[in-house]
Amino acid sequence: MITEAQKDLIKGTIPVLKEHGVALTSYFYKRMFTHNPELKHIFNMGNQQNARQQTALATAVLAYAEHIDNPSVLLSAVKHIGQKHSSLNIRPEHYQIVGKHLLASIQEVLGDASSDELIEAWKVAYFQLADLMIGVEKEMYDQMIQREGGWTGWKPFNIVKIVSETAEIQSIYLEPTDGGQLPKHTAGQYVSVRVYLPELHIYQPRQYSLSDASNGKYLRISVKKEATAGKPDGMVSNYIHEYFQVGKQLELTAPMGSFNLIENEQPHVFISGGVGQTPLMAMLEQLVHTKGQNAVTWIHGCRNANLHAFKERLLSLETEHGNINCFSFYDEIQDSDNSNLSGWVDLAKIDADHLPQKANYYLCGPSGFINKHYQYLIDQGIENTNIHFEEFGPASLQLN
Repeated sequence: MITEAQKDLIKGTIPVLKEHGVALTSYFYKRMFTHNPELKHIFNMGNQQNARQQTALATAVLAYAEHIDNPSVLLSAVKHIGQKHSSLNIRPEHYQIVGKHLLASIQEVLGDASSDELIEAWKVAYFQLADLMIGVEKEMYDQMIQREGGWTGWKPFNIVKIVSETAEIQSIYLEPTDGGQLPKHTAGQYVSVRVYLPELHIYQPRQYSLSDASNGKYLRISVKKEATAGKPDGMVSNYIHEYFQVGKQLELTAPMGSFNLIENEQPHVFISGGVGQTPLMAMLEQLVHTKGQNAVTWIHGCRNANLHAFKERLLSLETEHGNINCFSFYDEIQDSDNSNLSGWVDLAKIDADHLPQKANYYLCGPSGFINKHYQYLIDQGIENTNIHFEEFGPASLQLN
């Protein structure tokens, strides 16, 4: 049990964490991968190159130090991280390795400013948090296997169909290699996919939204090919595009995530950028299949009409549902795009009737996209409890 004196020692490191947190976590990851290179198979090495993982961990460590007197306020963030970890098959033994290198990094980076008492305080605090995370994740693993057709860890799936939605996005249809039953998933959830990258000699996991509602027959992910060669975020996606065909296998973990369709009587407003529409398509499919009568506003932005994935499917869902209003923003407008809007998504160009005060808002896209539209909705008086968003990338203990 952590003592008050140890809490004070940890709080005393807050100024250092604010100023040098990313430097500390960068040192930590370099140290850990040097001594335990097997963990490169678990971590997204693309996020190591773009520093997102280091920044997320620095933010998490700082948040934990700032709330060491009452860490329970971080519980919702802990559950979010737990879902990410469960999807990546993180196990208790990994916390031991991370703790060992994190404590050593604090000691080595702080040097003379690091006392035995401070390291002991951080040791107690870290393993208190680790025990909490392990408990949360065990509960999630238990829930996975209690679901009909559920599983934990990596499971092979056959690619049974590939559909080119655009020149950049292809949908991959997957069925369990063992012919077993699929668990029912909630629209908006994601799966982790693991592939072996020969040029790096490591397995790499990535998380992709399921782009279709649960149907008991297949799982579908829609993967965007990154145009910029060598871009870290595109390593796995580009490899899937180039080398995976019908008949090949992909390893998946069970569906996870809490970015789900809200079941109430309020209208739904879906706002997406680029491939960010994939979880929203699953939500819309679920809404239509269950005969939901909620009014729907669909707002999407992409480069041009040719790169607008699921455009035809959306038209058929409009007809089937009967109460969907669609707005498409294109960076590049063509002569045939008279009914569409020019430029990036701008909610100010949407009539207020389609952005009601009492509605369920869903945002999905790059972080800048989410931040911009979240703030616009808040400025219009939308309650933050009605705004839901999903950004793929490293999870942190920061409070929303």
